[in-house]
Formats: sequence, structure tokens, C-alpha cells
Amino acid sequence: MHPNATVLLHPDFRTGTIDRRLFGSFVEHLGRAVYTGIYEPEHATADEHGFRRDVADLTRELGVTMVRYPGGNFVSNYVWEDGVGPVEERKPFIDLAWRTVEPNLVGTDEFLQWAEREGIEPMMAVNLGTRGVAAAAALVEYCNGVAGSRWADLRIANGREEPYGVRLWCLGNEMDGPWQIGHKDAHEYGKLAAEAGKAMKLVDPSIELVVCGSSSMQMETFGEWEQTVLSYTYDLVDHISMHAYYEELDGDRASFLGSATGMDRFIRRVVASADAVGARKRSDKQITISFDEWNVWYLESRFPGETNLPLQHQPARIIEDVYSGLDAVVLGDLMVTLLNHADRVPVACLAQLVNVIAPIMTEPGGPAWKQPTFHPFAATARLAQGDVLDVRVQTPTITTTRHGDVPAVTAAVTWAGERESGELGVFLVNRTAEPVEVELRHPGVALTLGGGVEVTADHEPAVHGPEHAAQIEAEHVATLDAAPVTASAPGTTTVRLAPESWTALSGTATLT
Repeated sequence: MHPNATVLLHPDFRTGTIDRRLFGSFVEHLGRAVYTGIYEPEHATADEHGFRRDVADLTRELGVTMVRYPGGNFVSNYVWEDGVGPVEERKPFIDLAWRTVEPNLVGTDEFLQWAEREGIEPMMAVNLGTRGVAAAAALVEYCNGVAGSRWADLRIANGREEPYGVRLWCLGNEMDGPWQIGHKDAHEYGKLAAEAGKAMKLVDPSIELVVCGSSSMQMETFGEWEQTVLSYTYDLVDHISMHAYYEELDGDRASFLGSATGMDRFIRRVVASADAVGARKRSDKQITISFDEWNVWYLESRFPGETNLPLQHQPARIIEDVYSGLDAVVLGDLMVTLLNHADRVPVACLAQLVNVIAPIMTEPGGPAWKQPTFHPFAATARLAQGDVLDVRVQTPTITTTRHGDVPAVTAAVTWAGERESGELGVFLVNRTAEPVEVELRHPGVALTLGGGVEVTADHEPAVHGPEHAAQIEAEHVATLDAAPVTASAPGTTTVRLAPESWTALSGTATLT
């Protein structure tokens, strides 16, 4: 066996309470995320509004609590007014971000009513690329205003009497990126975001605002961007966004398995940047993070780039990455990192929900199915409840090319209940190619672990289609009726982890 790792836990030591918005996702007008994704009126499962019932059912099983819309890069040249009102009067337009003719069949009302029917909180983004203050404030009024003002009355005329009450708003998308339509430098964007956010909050003071952070930690302007933008917006906004994607490059499996260490460093650096601005302002306010795009995405090795996409008039099969068991283990590990930063990361969006780098895939007129990455997300959303405990992990390290030395074992533990007793969620990752025994040390706590889910990495190429996804599920995703534990001393529970695996277990605990 690999040298043991230990995880020390006690309910007196807690990192923070889990915000259920941590289990968000993302639907952008990109590829087949909307059309033949969530929406396909001709499909056999379509509801009276044209939305696929099979996709909605899988979304519920996935445990998604919130969905970001309509973008993404798409939002930066989107005129939201063109996507409301009678569908037959709407005009198609060229989406400059993804070079696709947008049919305009799904817009603000259709999305928000779908989210409402499915019990999903919406997260809306405004266009600060080609538009600005007035359009952003008007959209808030359209969504949240009461009768008697221009844009609220337009919503009512379009058939929706009650305000939607959208709480969470993104001030544009990835405005630091040269690829963004209407790209701006940090000073230009910071000033615009401050003015747009001010106007939006004058319409509805109850909303929360997300200001754009860096599109990745690899951006040349990373760090400086955060500090400059927050110097203009600190007193106005609630969250700063983070985006990050991870992939296996050049067969470097060890670095890929250590991706969550890179995510952890990214979060810590953004927190430090935000807190530095707060310190300079002598502010007691704390900016939190909206990690509103994250996933495994083979961006460098599979995606040709936006400028190389041909102009297409039908929903295009863009960025339909097919995932493996290895990808699923890494995604589960990324979720462990998000949990362990619950004090500063209340919002996160797995990008995206359907077809586009997604846990759910569909065929037009055909089936919908789960990709391997579906399973760790769904299990975490189900089992992670209450507070995240501040655990201490002692583990050997692995040397990687991209991330340096990374822990061989990672862990997160959640506790739902009072101090004296609670329901546990235990999440453990073995990044090594050998089995590992992890010793859970819980002095003064009687702990019983039950069943859960285990995902193991594979070594085969990922293949598109429900048959291959089902094979991965059968061979690399196991429902555990009981925890894989060995005999332990009082106050200690030892869990066996398979090589290159992610394991989630339920449990109960009582102070002794």
C-alpha cells in the first residue's frame, strides 16, 4: 500500500457554510447548449413550451441549483430586447462570438420561465461589450420591475405579470480577454462596471453584482486586473468572477490529476488581491468569489479557436468534449477544492450544462445521456450539506511538471447538524497510481460511514455516444452500499481508496 495519509476532523473547526449556489451550471447560446440541448420543440419529450423533459430530468438528478445565462462570450454582442416579445416577430442575427446565426427562439422570458418551472435560480449577465449602462438597467427593470414603468410594462405586455426577482447579475463577461467583443482594459471596464452596477442597483437595490475578474490565472494582466477593477467597484459589487479550465496536455497525467492544486492557488491569489484592495480602502467589507466558469475542457488540444469557426446557420457541434473516467476523477477533485473554500466561494457554475463541455449530452430527436463527469457532480451536490469542516490533511506529495509538488490525497468533509451530532459527507481523492489507506482521525467523535459513490480513472480514449458513457459508468463508477473501511482504533476510521480515484461517502457523527 502507498504510505498512509491522515485526515483530522472535528465539528468545532469549520471553514464555512455551503451556499447552495455552489452547485450552479451555465447555459450559453453556444453550439447546441440551447437548441437541441435544453430546447427542442419537435422532440418526443418536449413540454408545451418546447423544452426537453429528458434534459430537465437529468438536470434535476445532477443537482443543479442555479444556471448562468445567456453567456459567456455570447452576451457581449447580445441585444436582449431583440429576444423578447412574440417569437414570430424576432429576427435572427449573427452571433459574433461563436459565428453562428442565432434564431432568437429562446430569450430572457423563455429561459427565466424554464428556470422557474425547474426550481433553478437564474444568474443573468448583461452586455458590457457593445452596450452599457442604459441597456443593463433596462434589463433589470424588465426582469424585476413592477407595473407602471416602461420596461416592466413591456414584460407584462409580453405575458408575464409577476417580476422574476432575479437576484444575481454578472457585469459582463471576461472583459480582460482580447477575444471578447468590446474588450476593454481594466480602467475602461472598471469605470463602466461601476456605472452600470450603480444604475442597476438604483433600479433594484436588492440585487447582487458580480464584477469580471481575470479569465484565467495565465492572463498577463492577472492580479493587476483584479486590483484595478476592484479599485473602481469594491464598494458596489458583491463578488468577483473567476474562470478556469483544466486538461491533460502532452500525456502529462500526473499534472492533470493535480489540477485542483492549481485551482486552489488561483482562489487564494484572487482572495489576496481582493483583500488587498479592501485593506487599502480601510473597508470591513469582504468580496467573495463567483467561480462562474470551471470544468475540464480540452481547450488547447481540441478547440480550433473562435476565429477559425466557419459561419453556421444551424446549431453547430462546437466544443462537444467527450469525457473519460480520468476526467471525472479530476472534476471531483476540483469540487473538493471548491468545498474547502466555502468561506470565500459561495457561487460556482460548471460550464456548461448540456452538450458544450457538459455532463449531459443529447442527440437531436434522440436520447439524452450522462457523461462520466455527471457522477461526481451529482454525488457532491447530494451529499455536501451544511458546513464544510476545517480538516487537516497529512499526505505524501507528488512532483508534477505544471503544479510542482501536490498532495497525493485531498479531502473535504461536510457536517449538517448541530455541534453534538450531524450528517457527514466525506470526499476523498487518491491522485496516485497505487491504492491508498486514508486514516480519518476524529477524537471525541463517534463516526459511522455508510455508502456512497466511487469513480476510478480509466486509460482508454473517450468515445462519443451513450453506449460508451454507459460502459464507463458500469466499469468506473460504483455505487457503494457500504464504506470501504478497515478495522480501526477508537477515534479512527481507515478508508481504502482505489488508485486514481474519487470517493464520496455519507456518514453520521456524534460527540462522545
